[in-house]
Amino acid sequence: MASPDLFPNVSFSHVSVPAAAGASTEVTGGATAVFGGDASTGAPRLSLVWSGETQAKHTLEIDLSDAQIFKLGPTEWLCVSGESEAKDGVEEKSYSRAIKVVLRTEAESKAFYLAFQQWKHRVISGKAGEPLENGLIIGSKSKFDTKIEASSAKMYFHYYGQLLHQQNMLQDFVRTGTYYAAVMENRSDFEGRVVVDVGAGSGILSLFAAQAGARHVYAVEASEMAEHAQRLISGNPSLGQRITVIKGKVEEVELPEKADILISEPMGTLLVNERMLESYVIARDRFLVPGGKMFPTTGRIHMAPFSDEYLYVEMANKALFWQQHNFFGVDLTPLHGSAFQGYFSQPVVDAFDPRLLVSPPTFHTLDFTTMKEEELYEIDIPLNFVASVGTRVHGLACWFDVLFNGSTVQRWLTTAPGSPTTHWYQLRCILSQPLYVMAGQEITGRLHLVAHSAQSYTIYLTMSAKMWGEGAEQGGILQTSTAKLELKEPYYRLSQPQPYVMQQDQQQQQLPSLQPQGSEQQMQDGLSPSITIEPDQDSAAFTR
Repeated sequence: MASPDLFPNVSFSHVSVPAAAGASTEVTGGATAVFGGDASTGAPRLSLVWSGETQAKHTLEIDLSDAQIFKLGPTEWLCVSGESEAKDGVEEKSYSRAIKVVLRTEAESKAFYLAFQQWKHRVISGKAGEPLENGLIIGSKSKFDTKIEASSAKMYFHYYGQLLHQQNMLQDFVRTGTYYAAVMENRSDFEGRVVVDVGAGSGILSLFAAQAGARHVYAVEASEMAEHAQRLISGNPSLGQRITVIKGKVEEVELPEKADILISEPMGTLLVNERMLESYVIARDRFLVPGGKMFPTTGRIHMAPFSDEYLYVEMANKALFWQQHNFFGVDLTPLHGSAFQGYFSQPVVDAFDPRLLVSPPTFHTLDFTTMKEEELYEIDIPLNFVASVGTRVHGLACWFDVLFNGSTVQRWLTTAPGSPTTHWYQLRCILSQPLYVMAGQEITGRLHLVAHSAQSYTIYLTMSAKMWGEGAEQGGILQTSTAKLELKEPYYRLSQPQPYVMQQDQQQQQLPSLQPQGSEQQMQDGLSPSITIEPDQDSAAFTR
């Protein structure tokens, strides 16, 4: 097969062209199609080179920055681009030019299409969207560009384009090992199938899919990591010959065939940070065959109230700086209140002892196979807990897990407290005004996540302690505390879990609930081993 950038012995013809252009509509055979950059501007171009009757070389240039391609048949493609006429050295009008290109084989046809897409997305031309005589080449922004700030996207792709950050993820052996096990234990889902790796990064998941027998893997990666992925894949030729790296966003790239299975690692802090789950769902709608599989299949956000006096004091003490009345002769106290609230607007990312939880957790499920992308724009989760102990509730603890629902084995990847720590850790939202609760008291509230254009979410948390004891059914809310936090700006408190210390006056009533009563099954369900709850139908539906 020809190289991705050069295709010999193709034939082409002009399908439609203004008479003023004076171009021939005859079929030209024996031409060579070459993808490359313009020598002066670097703009991506497709050159069709052939020899005339006098053996002189002729070249037809197609500017890819405003070109589109359409499939006419197994080996036939229609390239449409905008061109300008020059009169007396001045460009006067634009028109659409359509060139039909015919490759020799279906394999070369696929490679030609992928090369077209890869070169086209290297540079975005300012010509896109200009009216053309024979139509309009649409230059509208992709869905990603419409909803995400350019500055945020630039920083995001720069971050993931660096090998040190890819290494950090690869060295998370819980993460990488679980993905490897999920793929290899479900070879029947991959053997002979077409796989799309959404946000391929280093390409490791593509290589796993190839190891499991995938017929072909399309590794889609928008950052500069695509070049590193290509080198890694080329360095493993027995697998790499079945992997094609495509540089671009899943919202924009086109693939020559549908996928039987999608694989991706789209999870961020609290599962949804970075908003890559939306791209994962878009990839499903664009590339996956009906009934195709997704690895991961389902995600769950787990939540439980917690009590952690050490953490609360640590956060409150950060604002003590602003209580100085004589800082080089300046009174800083007018800013203390704002600084105090600012620190409590940061979610805390760390690993904590599960015994800090004061109630069994609940969870909210996201089914990646059926949910709409728009459902991720705003996530509203009602909260309802019953306190296991009498204590101060300092906020809401959160973590997540995802299910790989394979045909042979169903495997979970969990970030639960008490489980082996991952690079996601856990997340806690702290209330600046804690709640006082007694054992058996009901805690209600709401966790409301609102997506924004900086690829993250604003968190609105409300927690209330309801009346308890005799006559509670006629009572209402005793205390309410609220918080507004920014998921994109967390406080990374990445130390080992703090030792769990009980207050002396609570020790007797807490001891019974702290004994490890939970089963290993509960840990796999994302639960603390110190909490016993009845299994629900959703949890029991899968075999861990």
